[in-house]
Amino acid sequence: MDLRFGDGKPSDEEREAVDALLGPPESAWEGADDRSAADLRWARGGREARERRDLLLPGLHALNDRVGWISEGGLAYLCRRLTVPPAEAYGVATFYAMFAVRPRPAQVLHVCTDLACVARGSAAVTSGLEAEGVSFTPSPCLGLCERAPAALLVRAGVDAAGGGATGGGSTAGTSPPARLARVVAPAAVGELAEVSREPESAAPEADAVVAVPQAGGTALPLLARVGVVDPSSVDDYRAHGGYGALRRALALGPAGVIREVTESGLVGRGGAAFPTGRKWQATASQADGPHYVVCNADESEPGTFKDRVVMEGDPYALVEAMTVAGYAVGAHRGYLYIRGEYPRAYERLAHAVTEARARGLLGDDVLGSGFAFDIEIRRGAGAYICGEETALFNSIEGYRGEPRSKPPFPVEKGLFGKPTAANNVETLVNVLPILTRGAEAFRTSETKLFCVSGNVTRPGVYELPFGATLRELLDLAGPPEALRAVLLGGAAGGFVRPDELDIPLTFEGTRAAGTTLGSGVVLVLDETVDLPRVLLRIAEFFRDESCGQCVPCRVGTVRQEEALHRIKERTGAAAAADIALLREVGQTLRDASICGLGQTAWNAVESAIDRLGVYR
Repeated sequence: MDLRFGDGKPSDEEREAVDALLGPPESAWEGADDRSAADLRWARGGREARERRDLLLPGLHALNDRVGWISEGGLAYLCRRLTVPPAEAYGVATFYAMFAVRPRPAQVLHVCTDLACVARGSAAVTSGLEAEGVSFTPSPCLGLCERAPAALLVRAGVDAAGGGATGGGSTAGTSPPARLARVVAPAAVGELAEVSREPESAAPEADAVVAVPQAGGTALPLLARVGVVDPSSVDDYRAHGGYGALRRALALGPAGVIREVTESGLVGRGGAAFPTGRKWQATASQADGPHYVVCNADESEPGTFKDRVVMEGDPYALVEAMTVAGYAVGAHRGYLYIRGEYPRAYERLAHAVTEARARGLLGDDVLGSGFAFDIEIRRGAGAYICGEETALFNSIEGYRGEPRSKPPFPVEKGLFGKPTAANNVETLVNVLPILTRGAEAFRTSETKLFCVSGNVTRPGVYELPFGATLRELLDLAGPPEALRAVLLGGAAGGFVRPDELDIPLTFEGTRAAGTTLGSGVVLVLDETVDLPRVLLRIAEFFRDESCGQCVPCRVGTVRQEEALHRIKERTGAAAAADIALLREVGQTLRDASICGLGQTAWNAVESAIDRLGVYR
């Protein structure tokens, strides 16, 4: 491999940021200044260095966190350290929305302009900021929908007070983010202007319990500890039943755990609804090794925030659940991939991993059982497509977050080409009540988390039994007087009308009604919301988030947005022609795209045309 480096040199800050992550360089090849030029003729330990390619994404974060952008010199230094071609690393850096490869201010104000925030007045916020002369960057969903409209201010710099150790299992990758991150939600123009001038003036972020209107209820298997347990205390977690599931798992043995999960009927809660027990069994049965567990905490579907609430309010539950999963499938390492837009969830999970390791709940001898398991946390950097499991694997490995073709499936060849069990946060934490209460008890009282936002009185995460109706959920959240539509499943979901509220909220019930449950998004829109503008925003979202790997999605998402722009200005036969074109493009997206992003990009637009009569 011929590595060609440009003439750019890293600044002292960039060099320090990379060295804090990787340790000091050992040769002039790697950038050391105190070695002779002779050792530039070969790369010492090249194979070992290339095996550290998975540290490319943390390295890009280190540079971006320290100075606010990634310069040519900084990127070249990181590439030397990891023996990665700079052209490939540039392709990775430019893939993510949170990174910049051109100079920009060290401080960036991200203002959400996605669906839930649009419904709650984000347009007035952005126009007000423009009038005040406050610089900001429009952002896709920040996962703060219960407090919409929302904003996230990030300031790069080594003196910023941003986050705690990553909880990585090795010495590399353990330095804290050199940035300050402040959430402002609900966001008002005056407050954002003040926070932009003085970030330290931001009011403390509301605790996770604020997002749980049912907090304090007794029949909440998944949310019972949110707002009750101190999320920083492993002792408090254990005092409220924590680690009982892991102890039972160790008593049952790996096969017993998988049998219990299978008999419970638990299916994935990210939208695909694949049986969790079958996935774990398939991973455990692979002769190839090592095996891995991956937690997909990159919930980027607009309107989704349930995983964030669990991670912020009950982080040890996720650590315990990942440990149980690792034990069941024969994995000794787990990777937790979390959204880059979730600074507080990241901090709390990093602290939880560190404390669990210190208390013997992670490491070489978990609870004295002889089972070894540890967790590494990796931050995403703003790419919706990385919610697709194989794209997430590529991202962790240091490549562009593009989906892989299947087969082979992840249970055969997943992360690093090895058998991998990948589940999202809600799926994993469901394993705990399965083990503590038993499969039969779980099956008879199974619950689901729903993210309710938009034009409701009490937005938040609700936990309801499977089979409750949409009407019952909206009655809890306080529906608007003039309901226009409800979007189920987020941007990849579908709309339902006000006369369809008796749909049972199950995977089968929503499918029979011609819509989808998806990840549990319930976005409520009243008559004041401009539906064509919402549809256009959905189309813009998919255009922006398409990874561009396959032609149907790369071209189809653009054509969909173009047609929606034209329809706004047309009537009669011209509009009908564009709707016909939309149907043709949408069918091609659904049939020919390589992954779920393209396959679902037309869903919401189609349902709005057919069910709501938009553009008639």
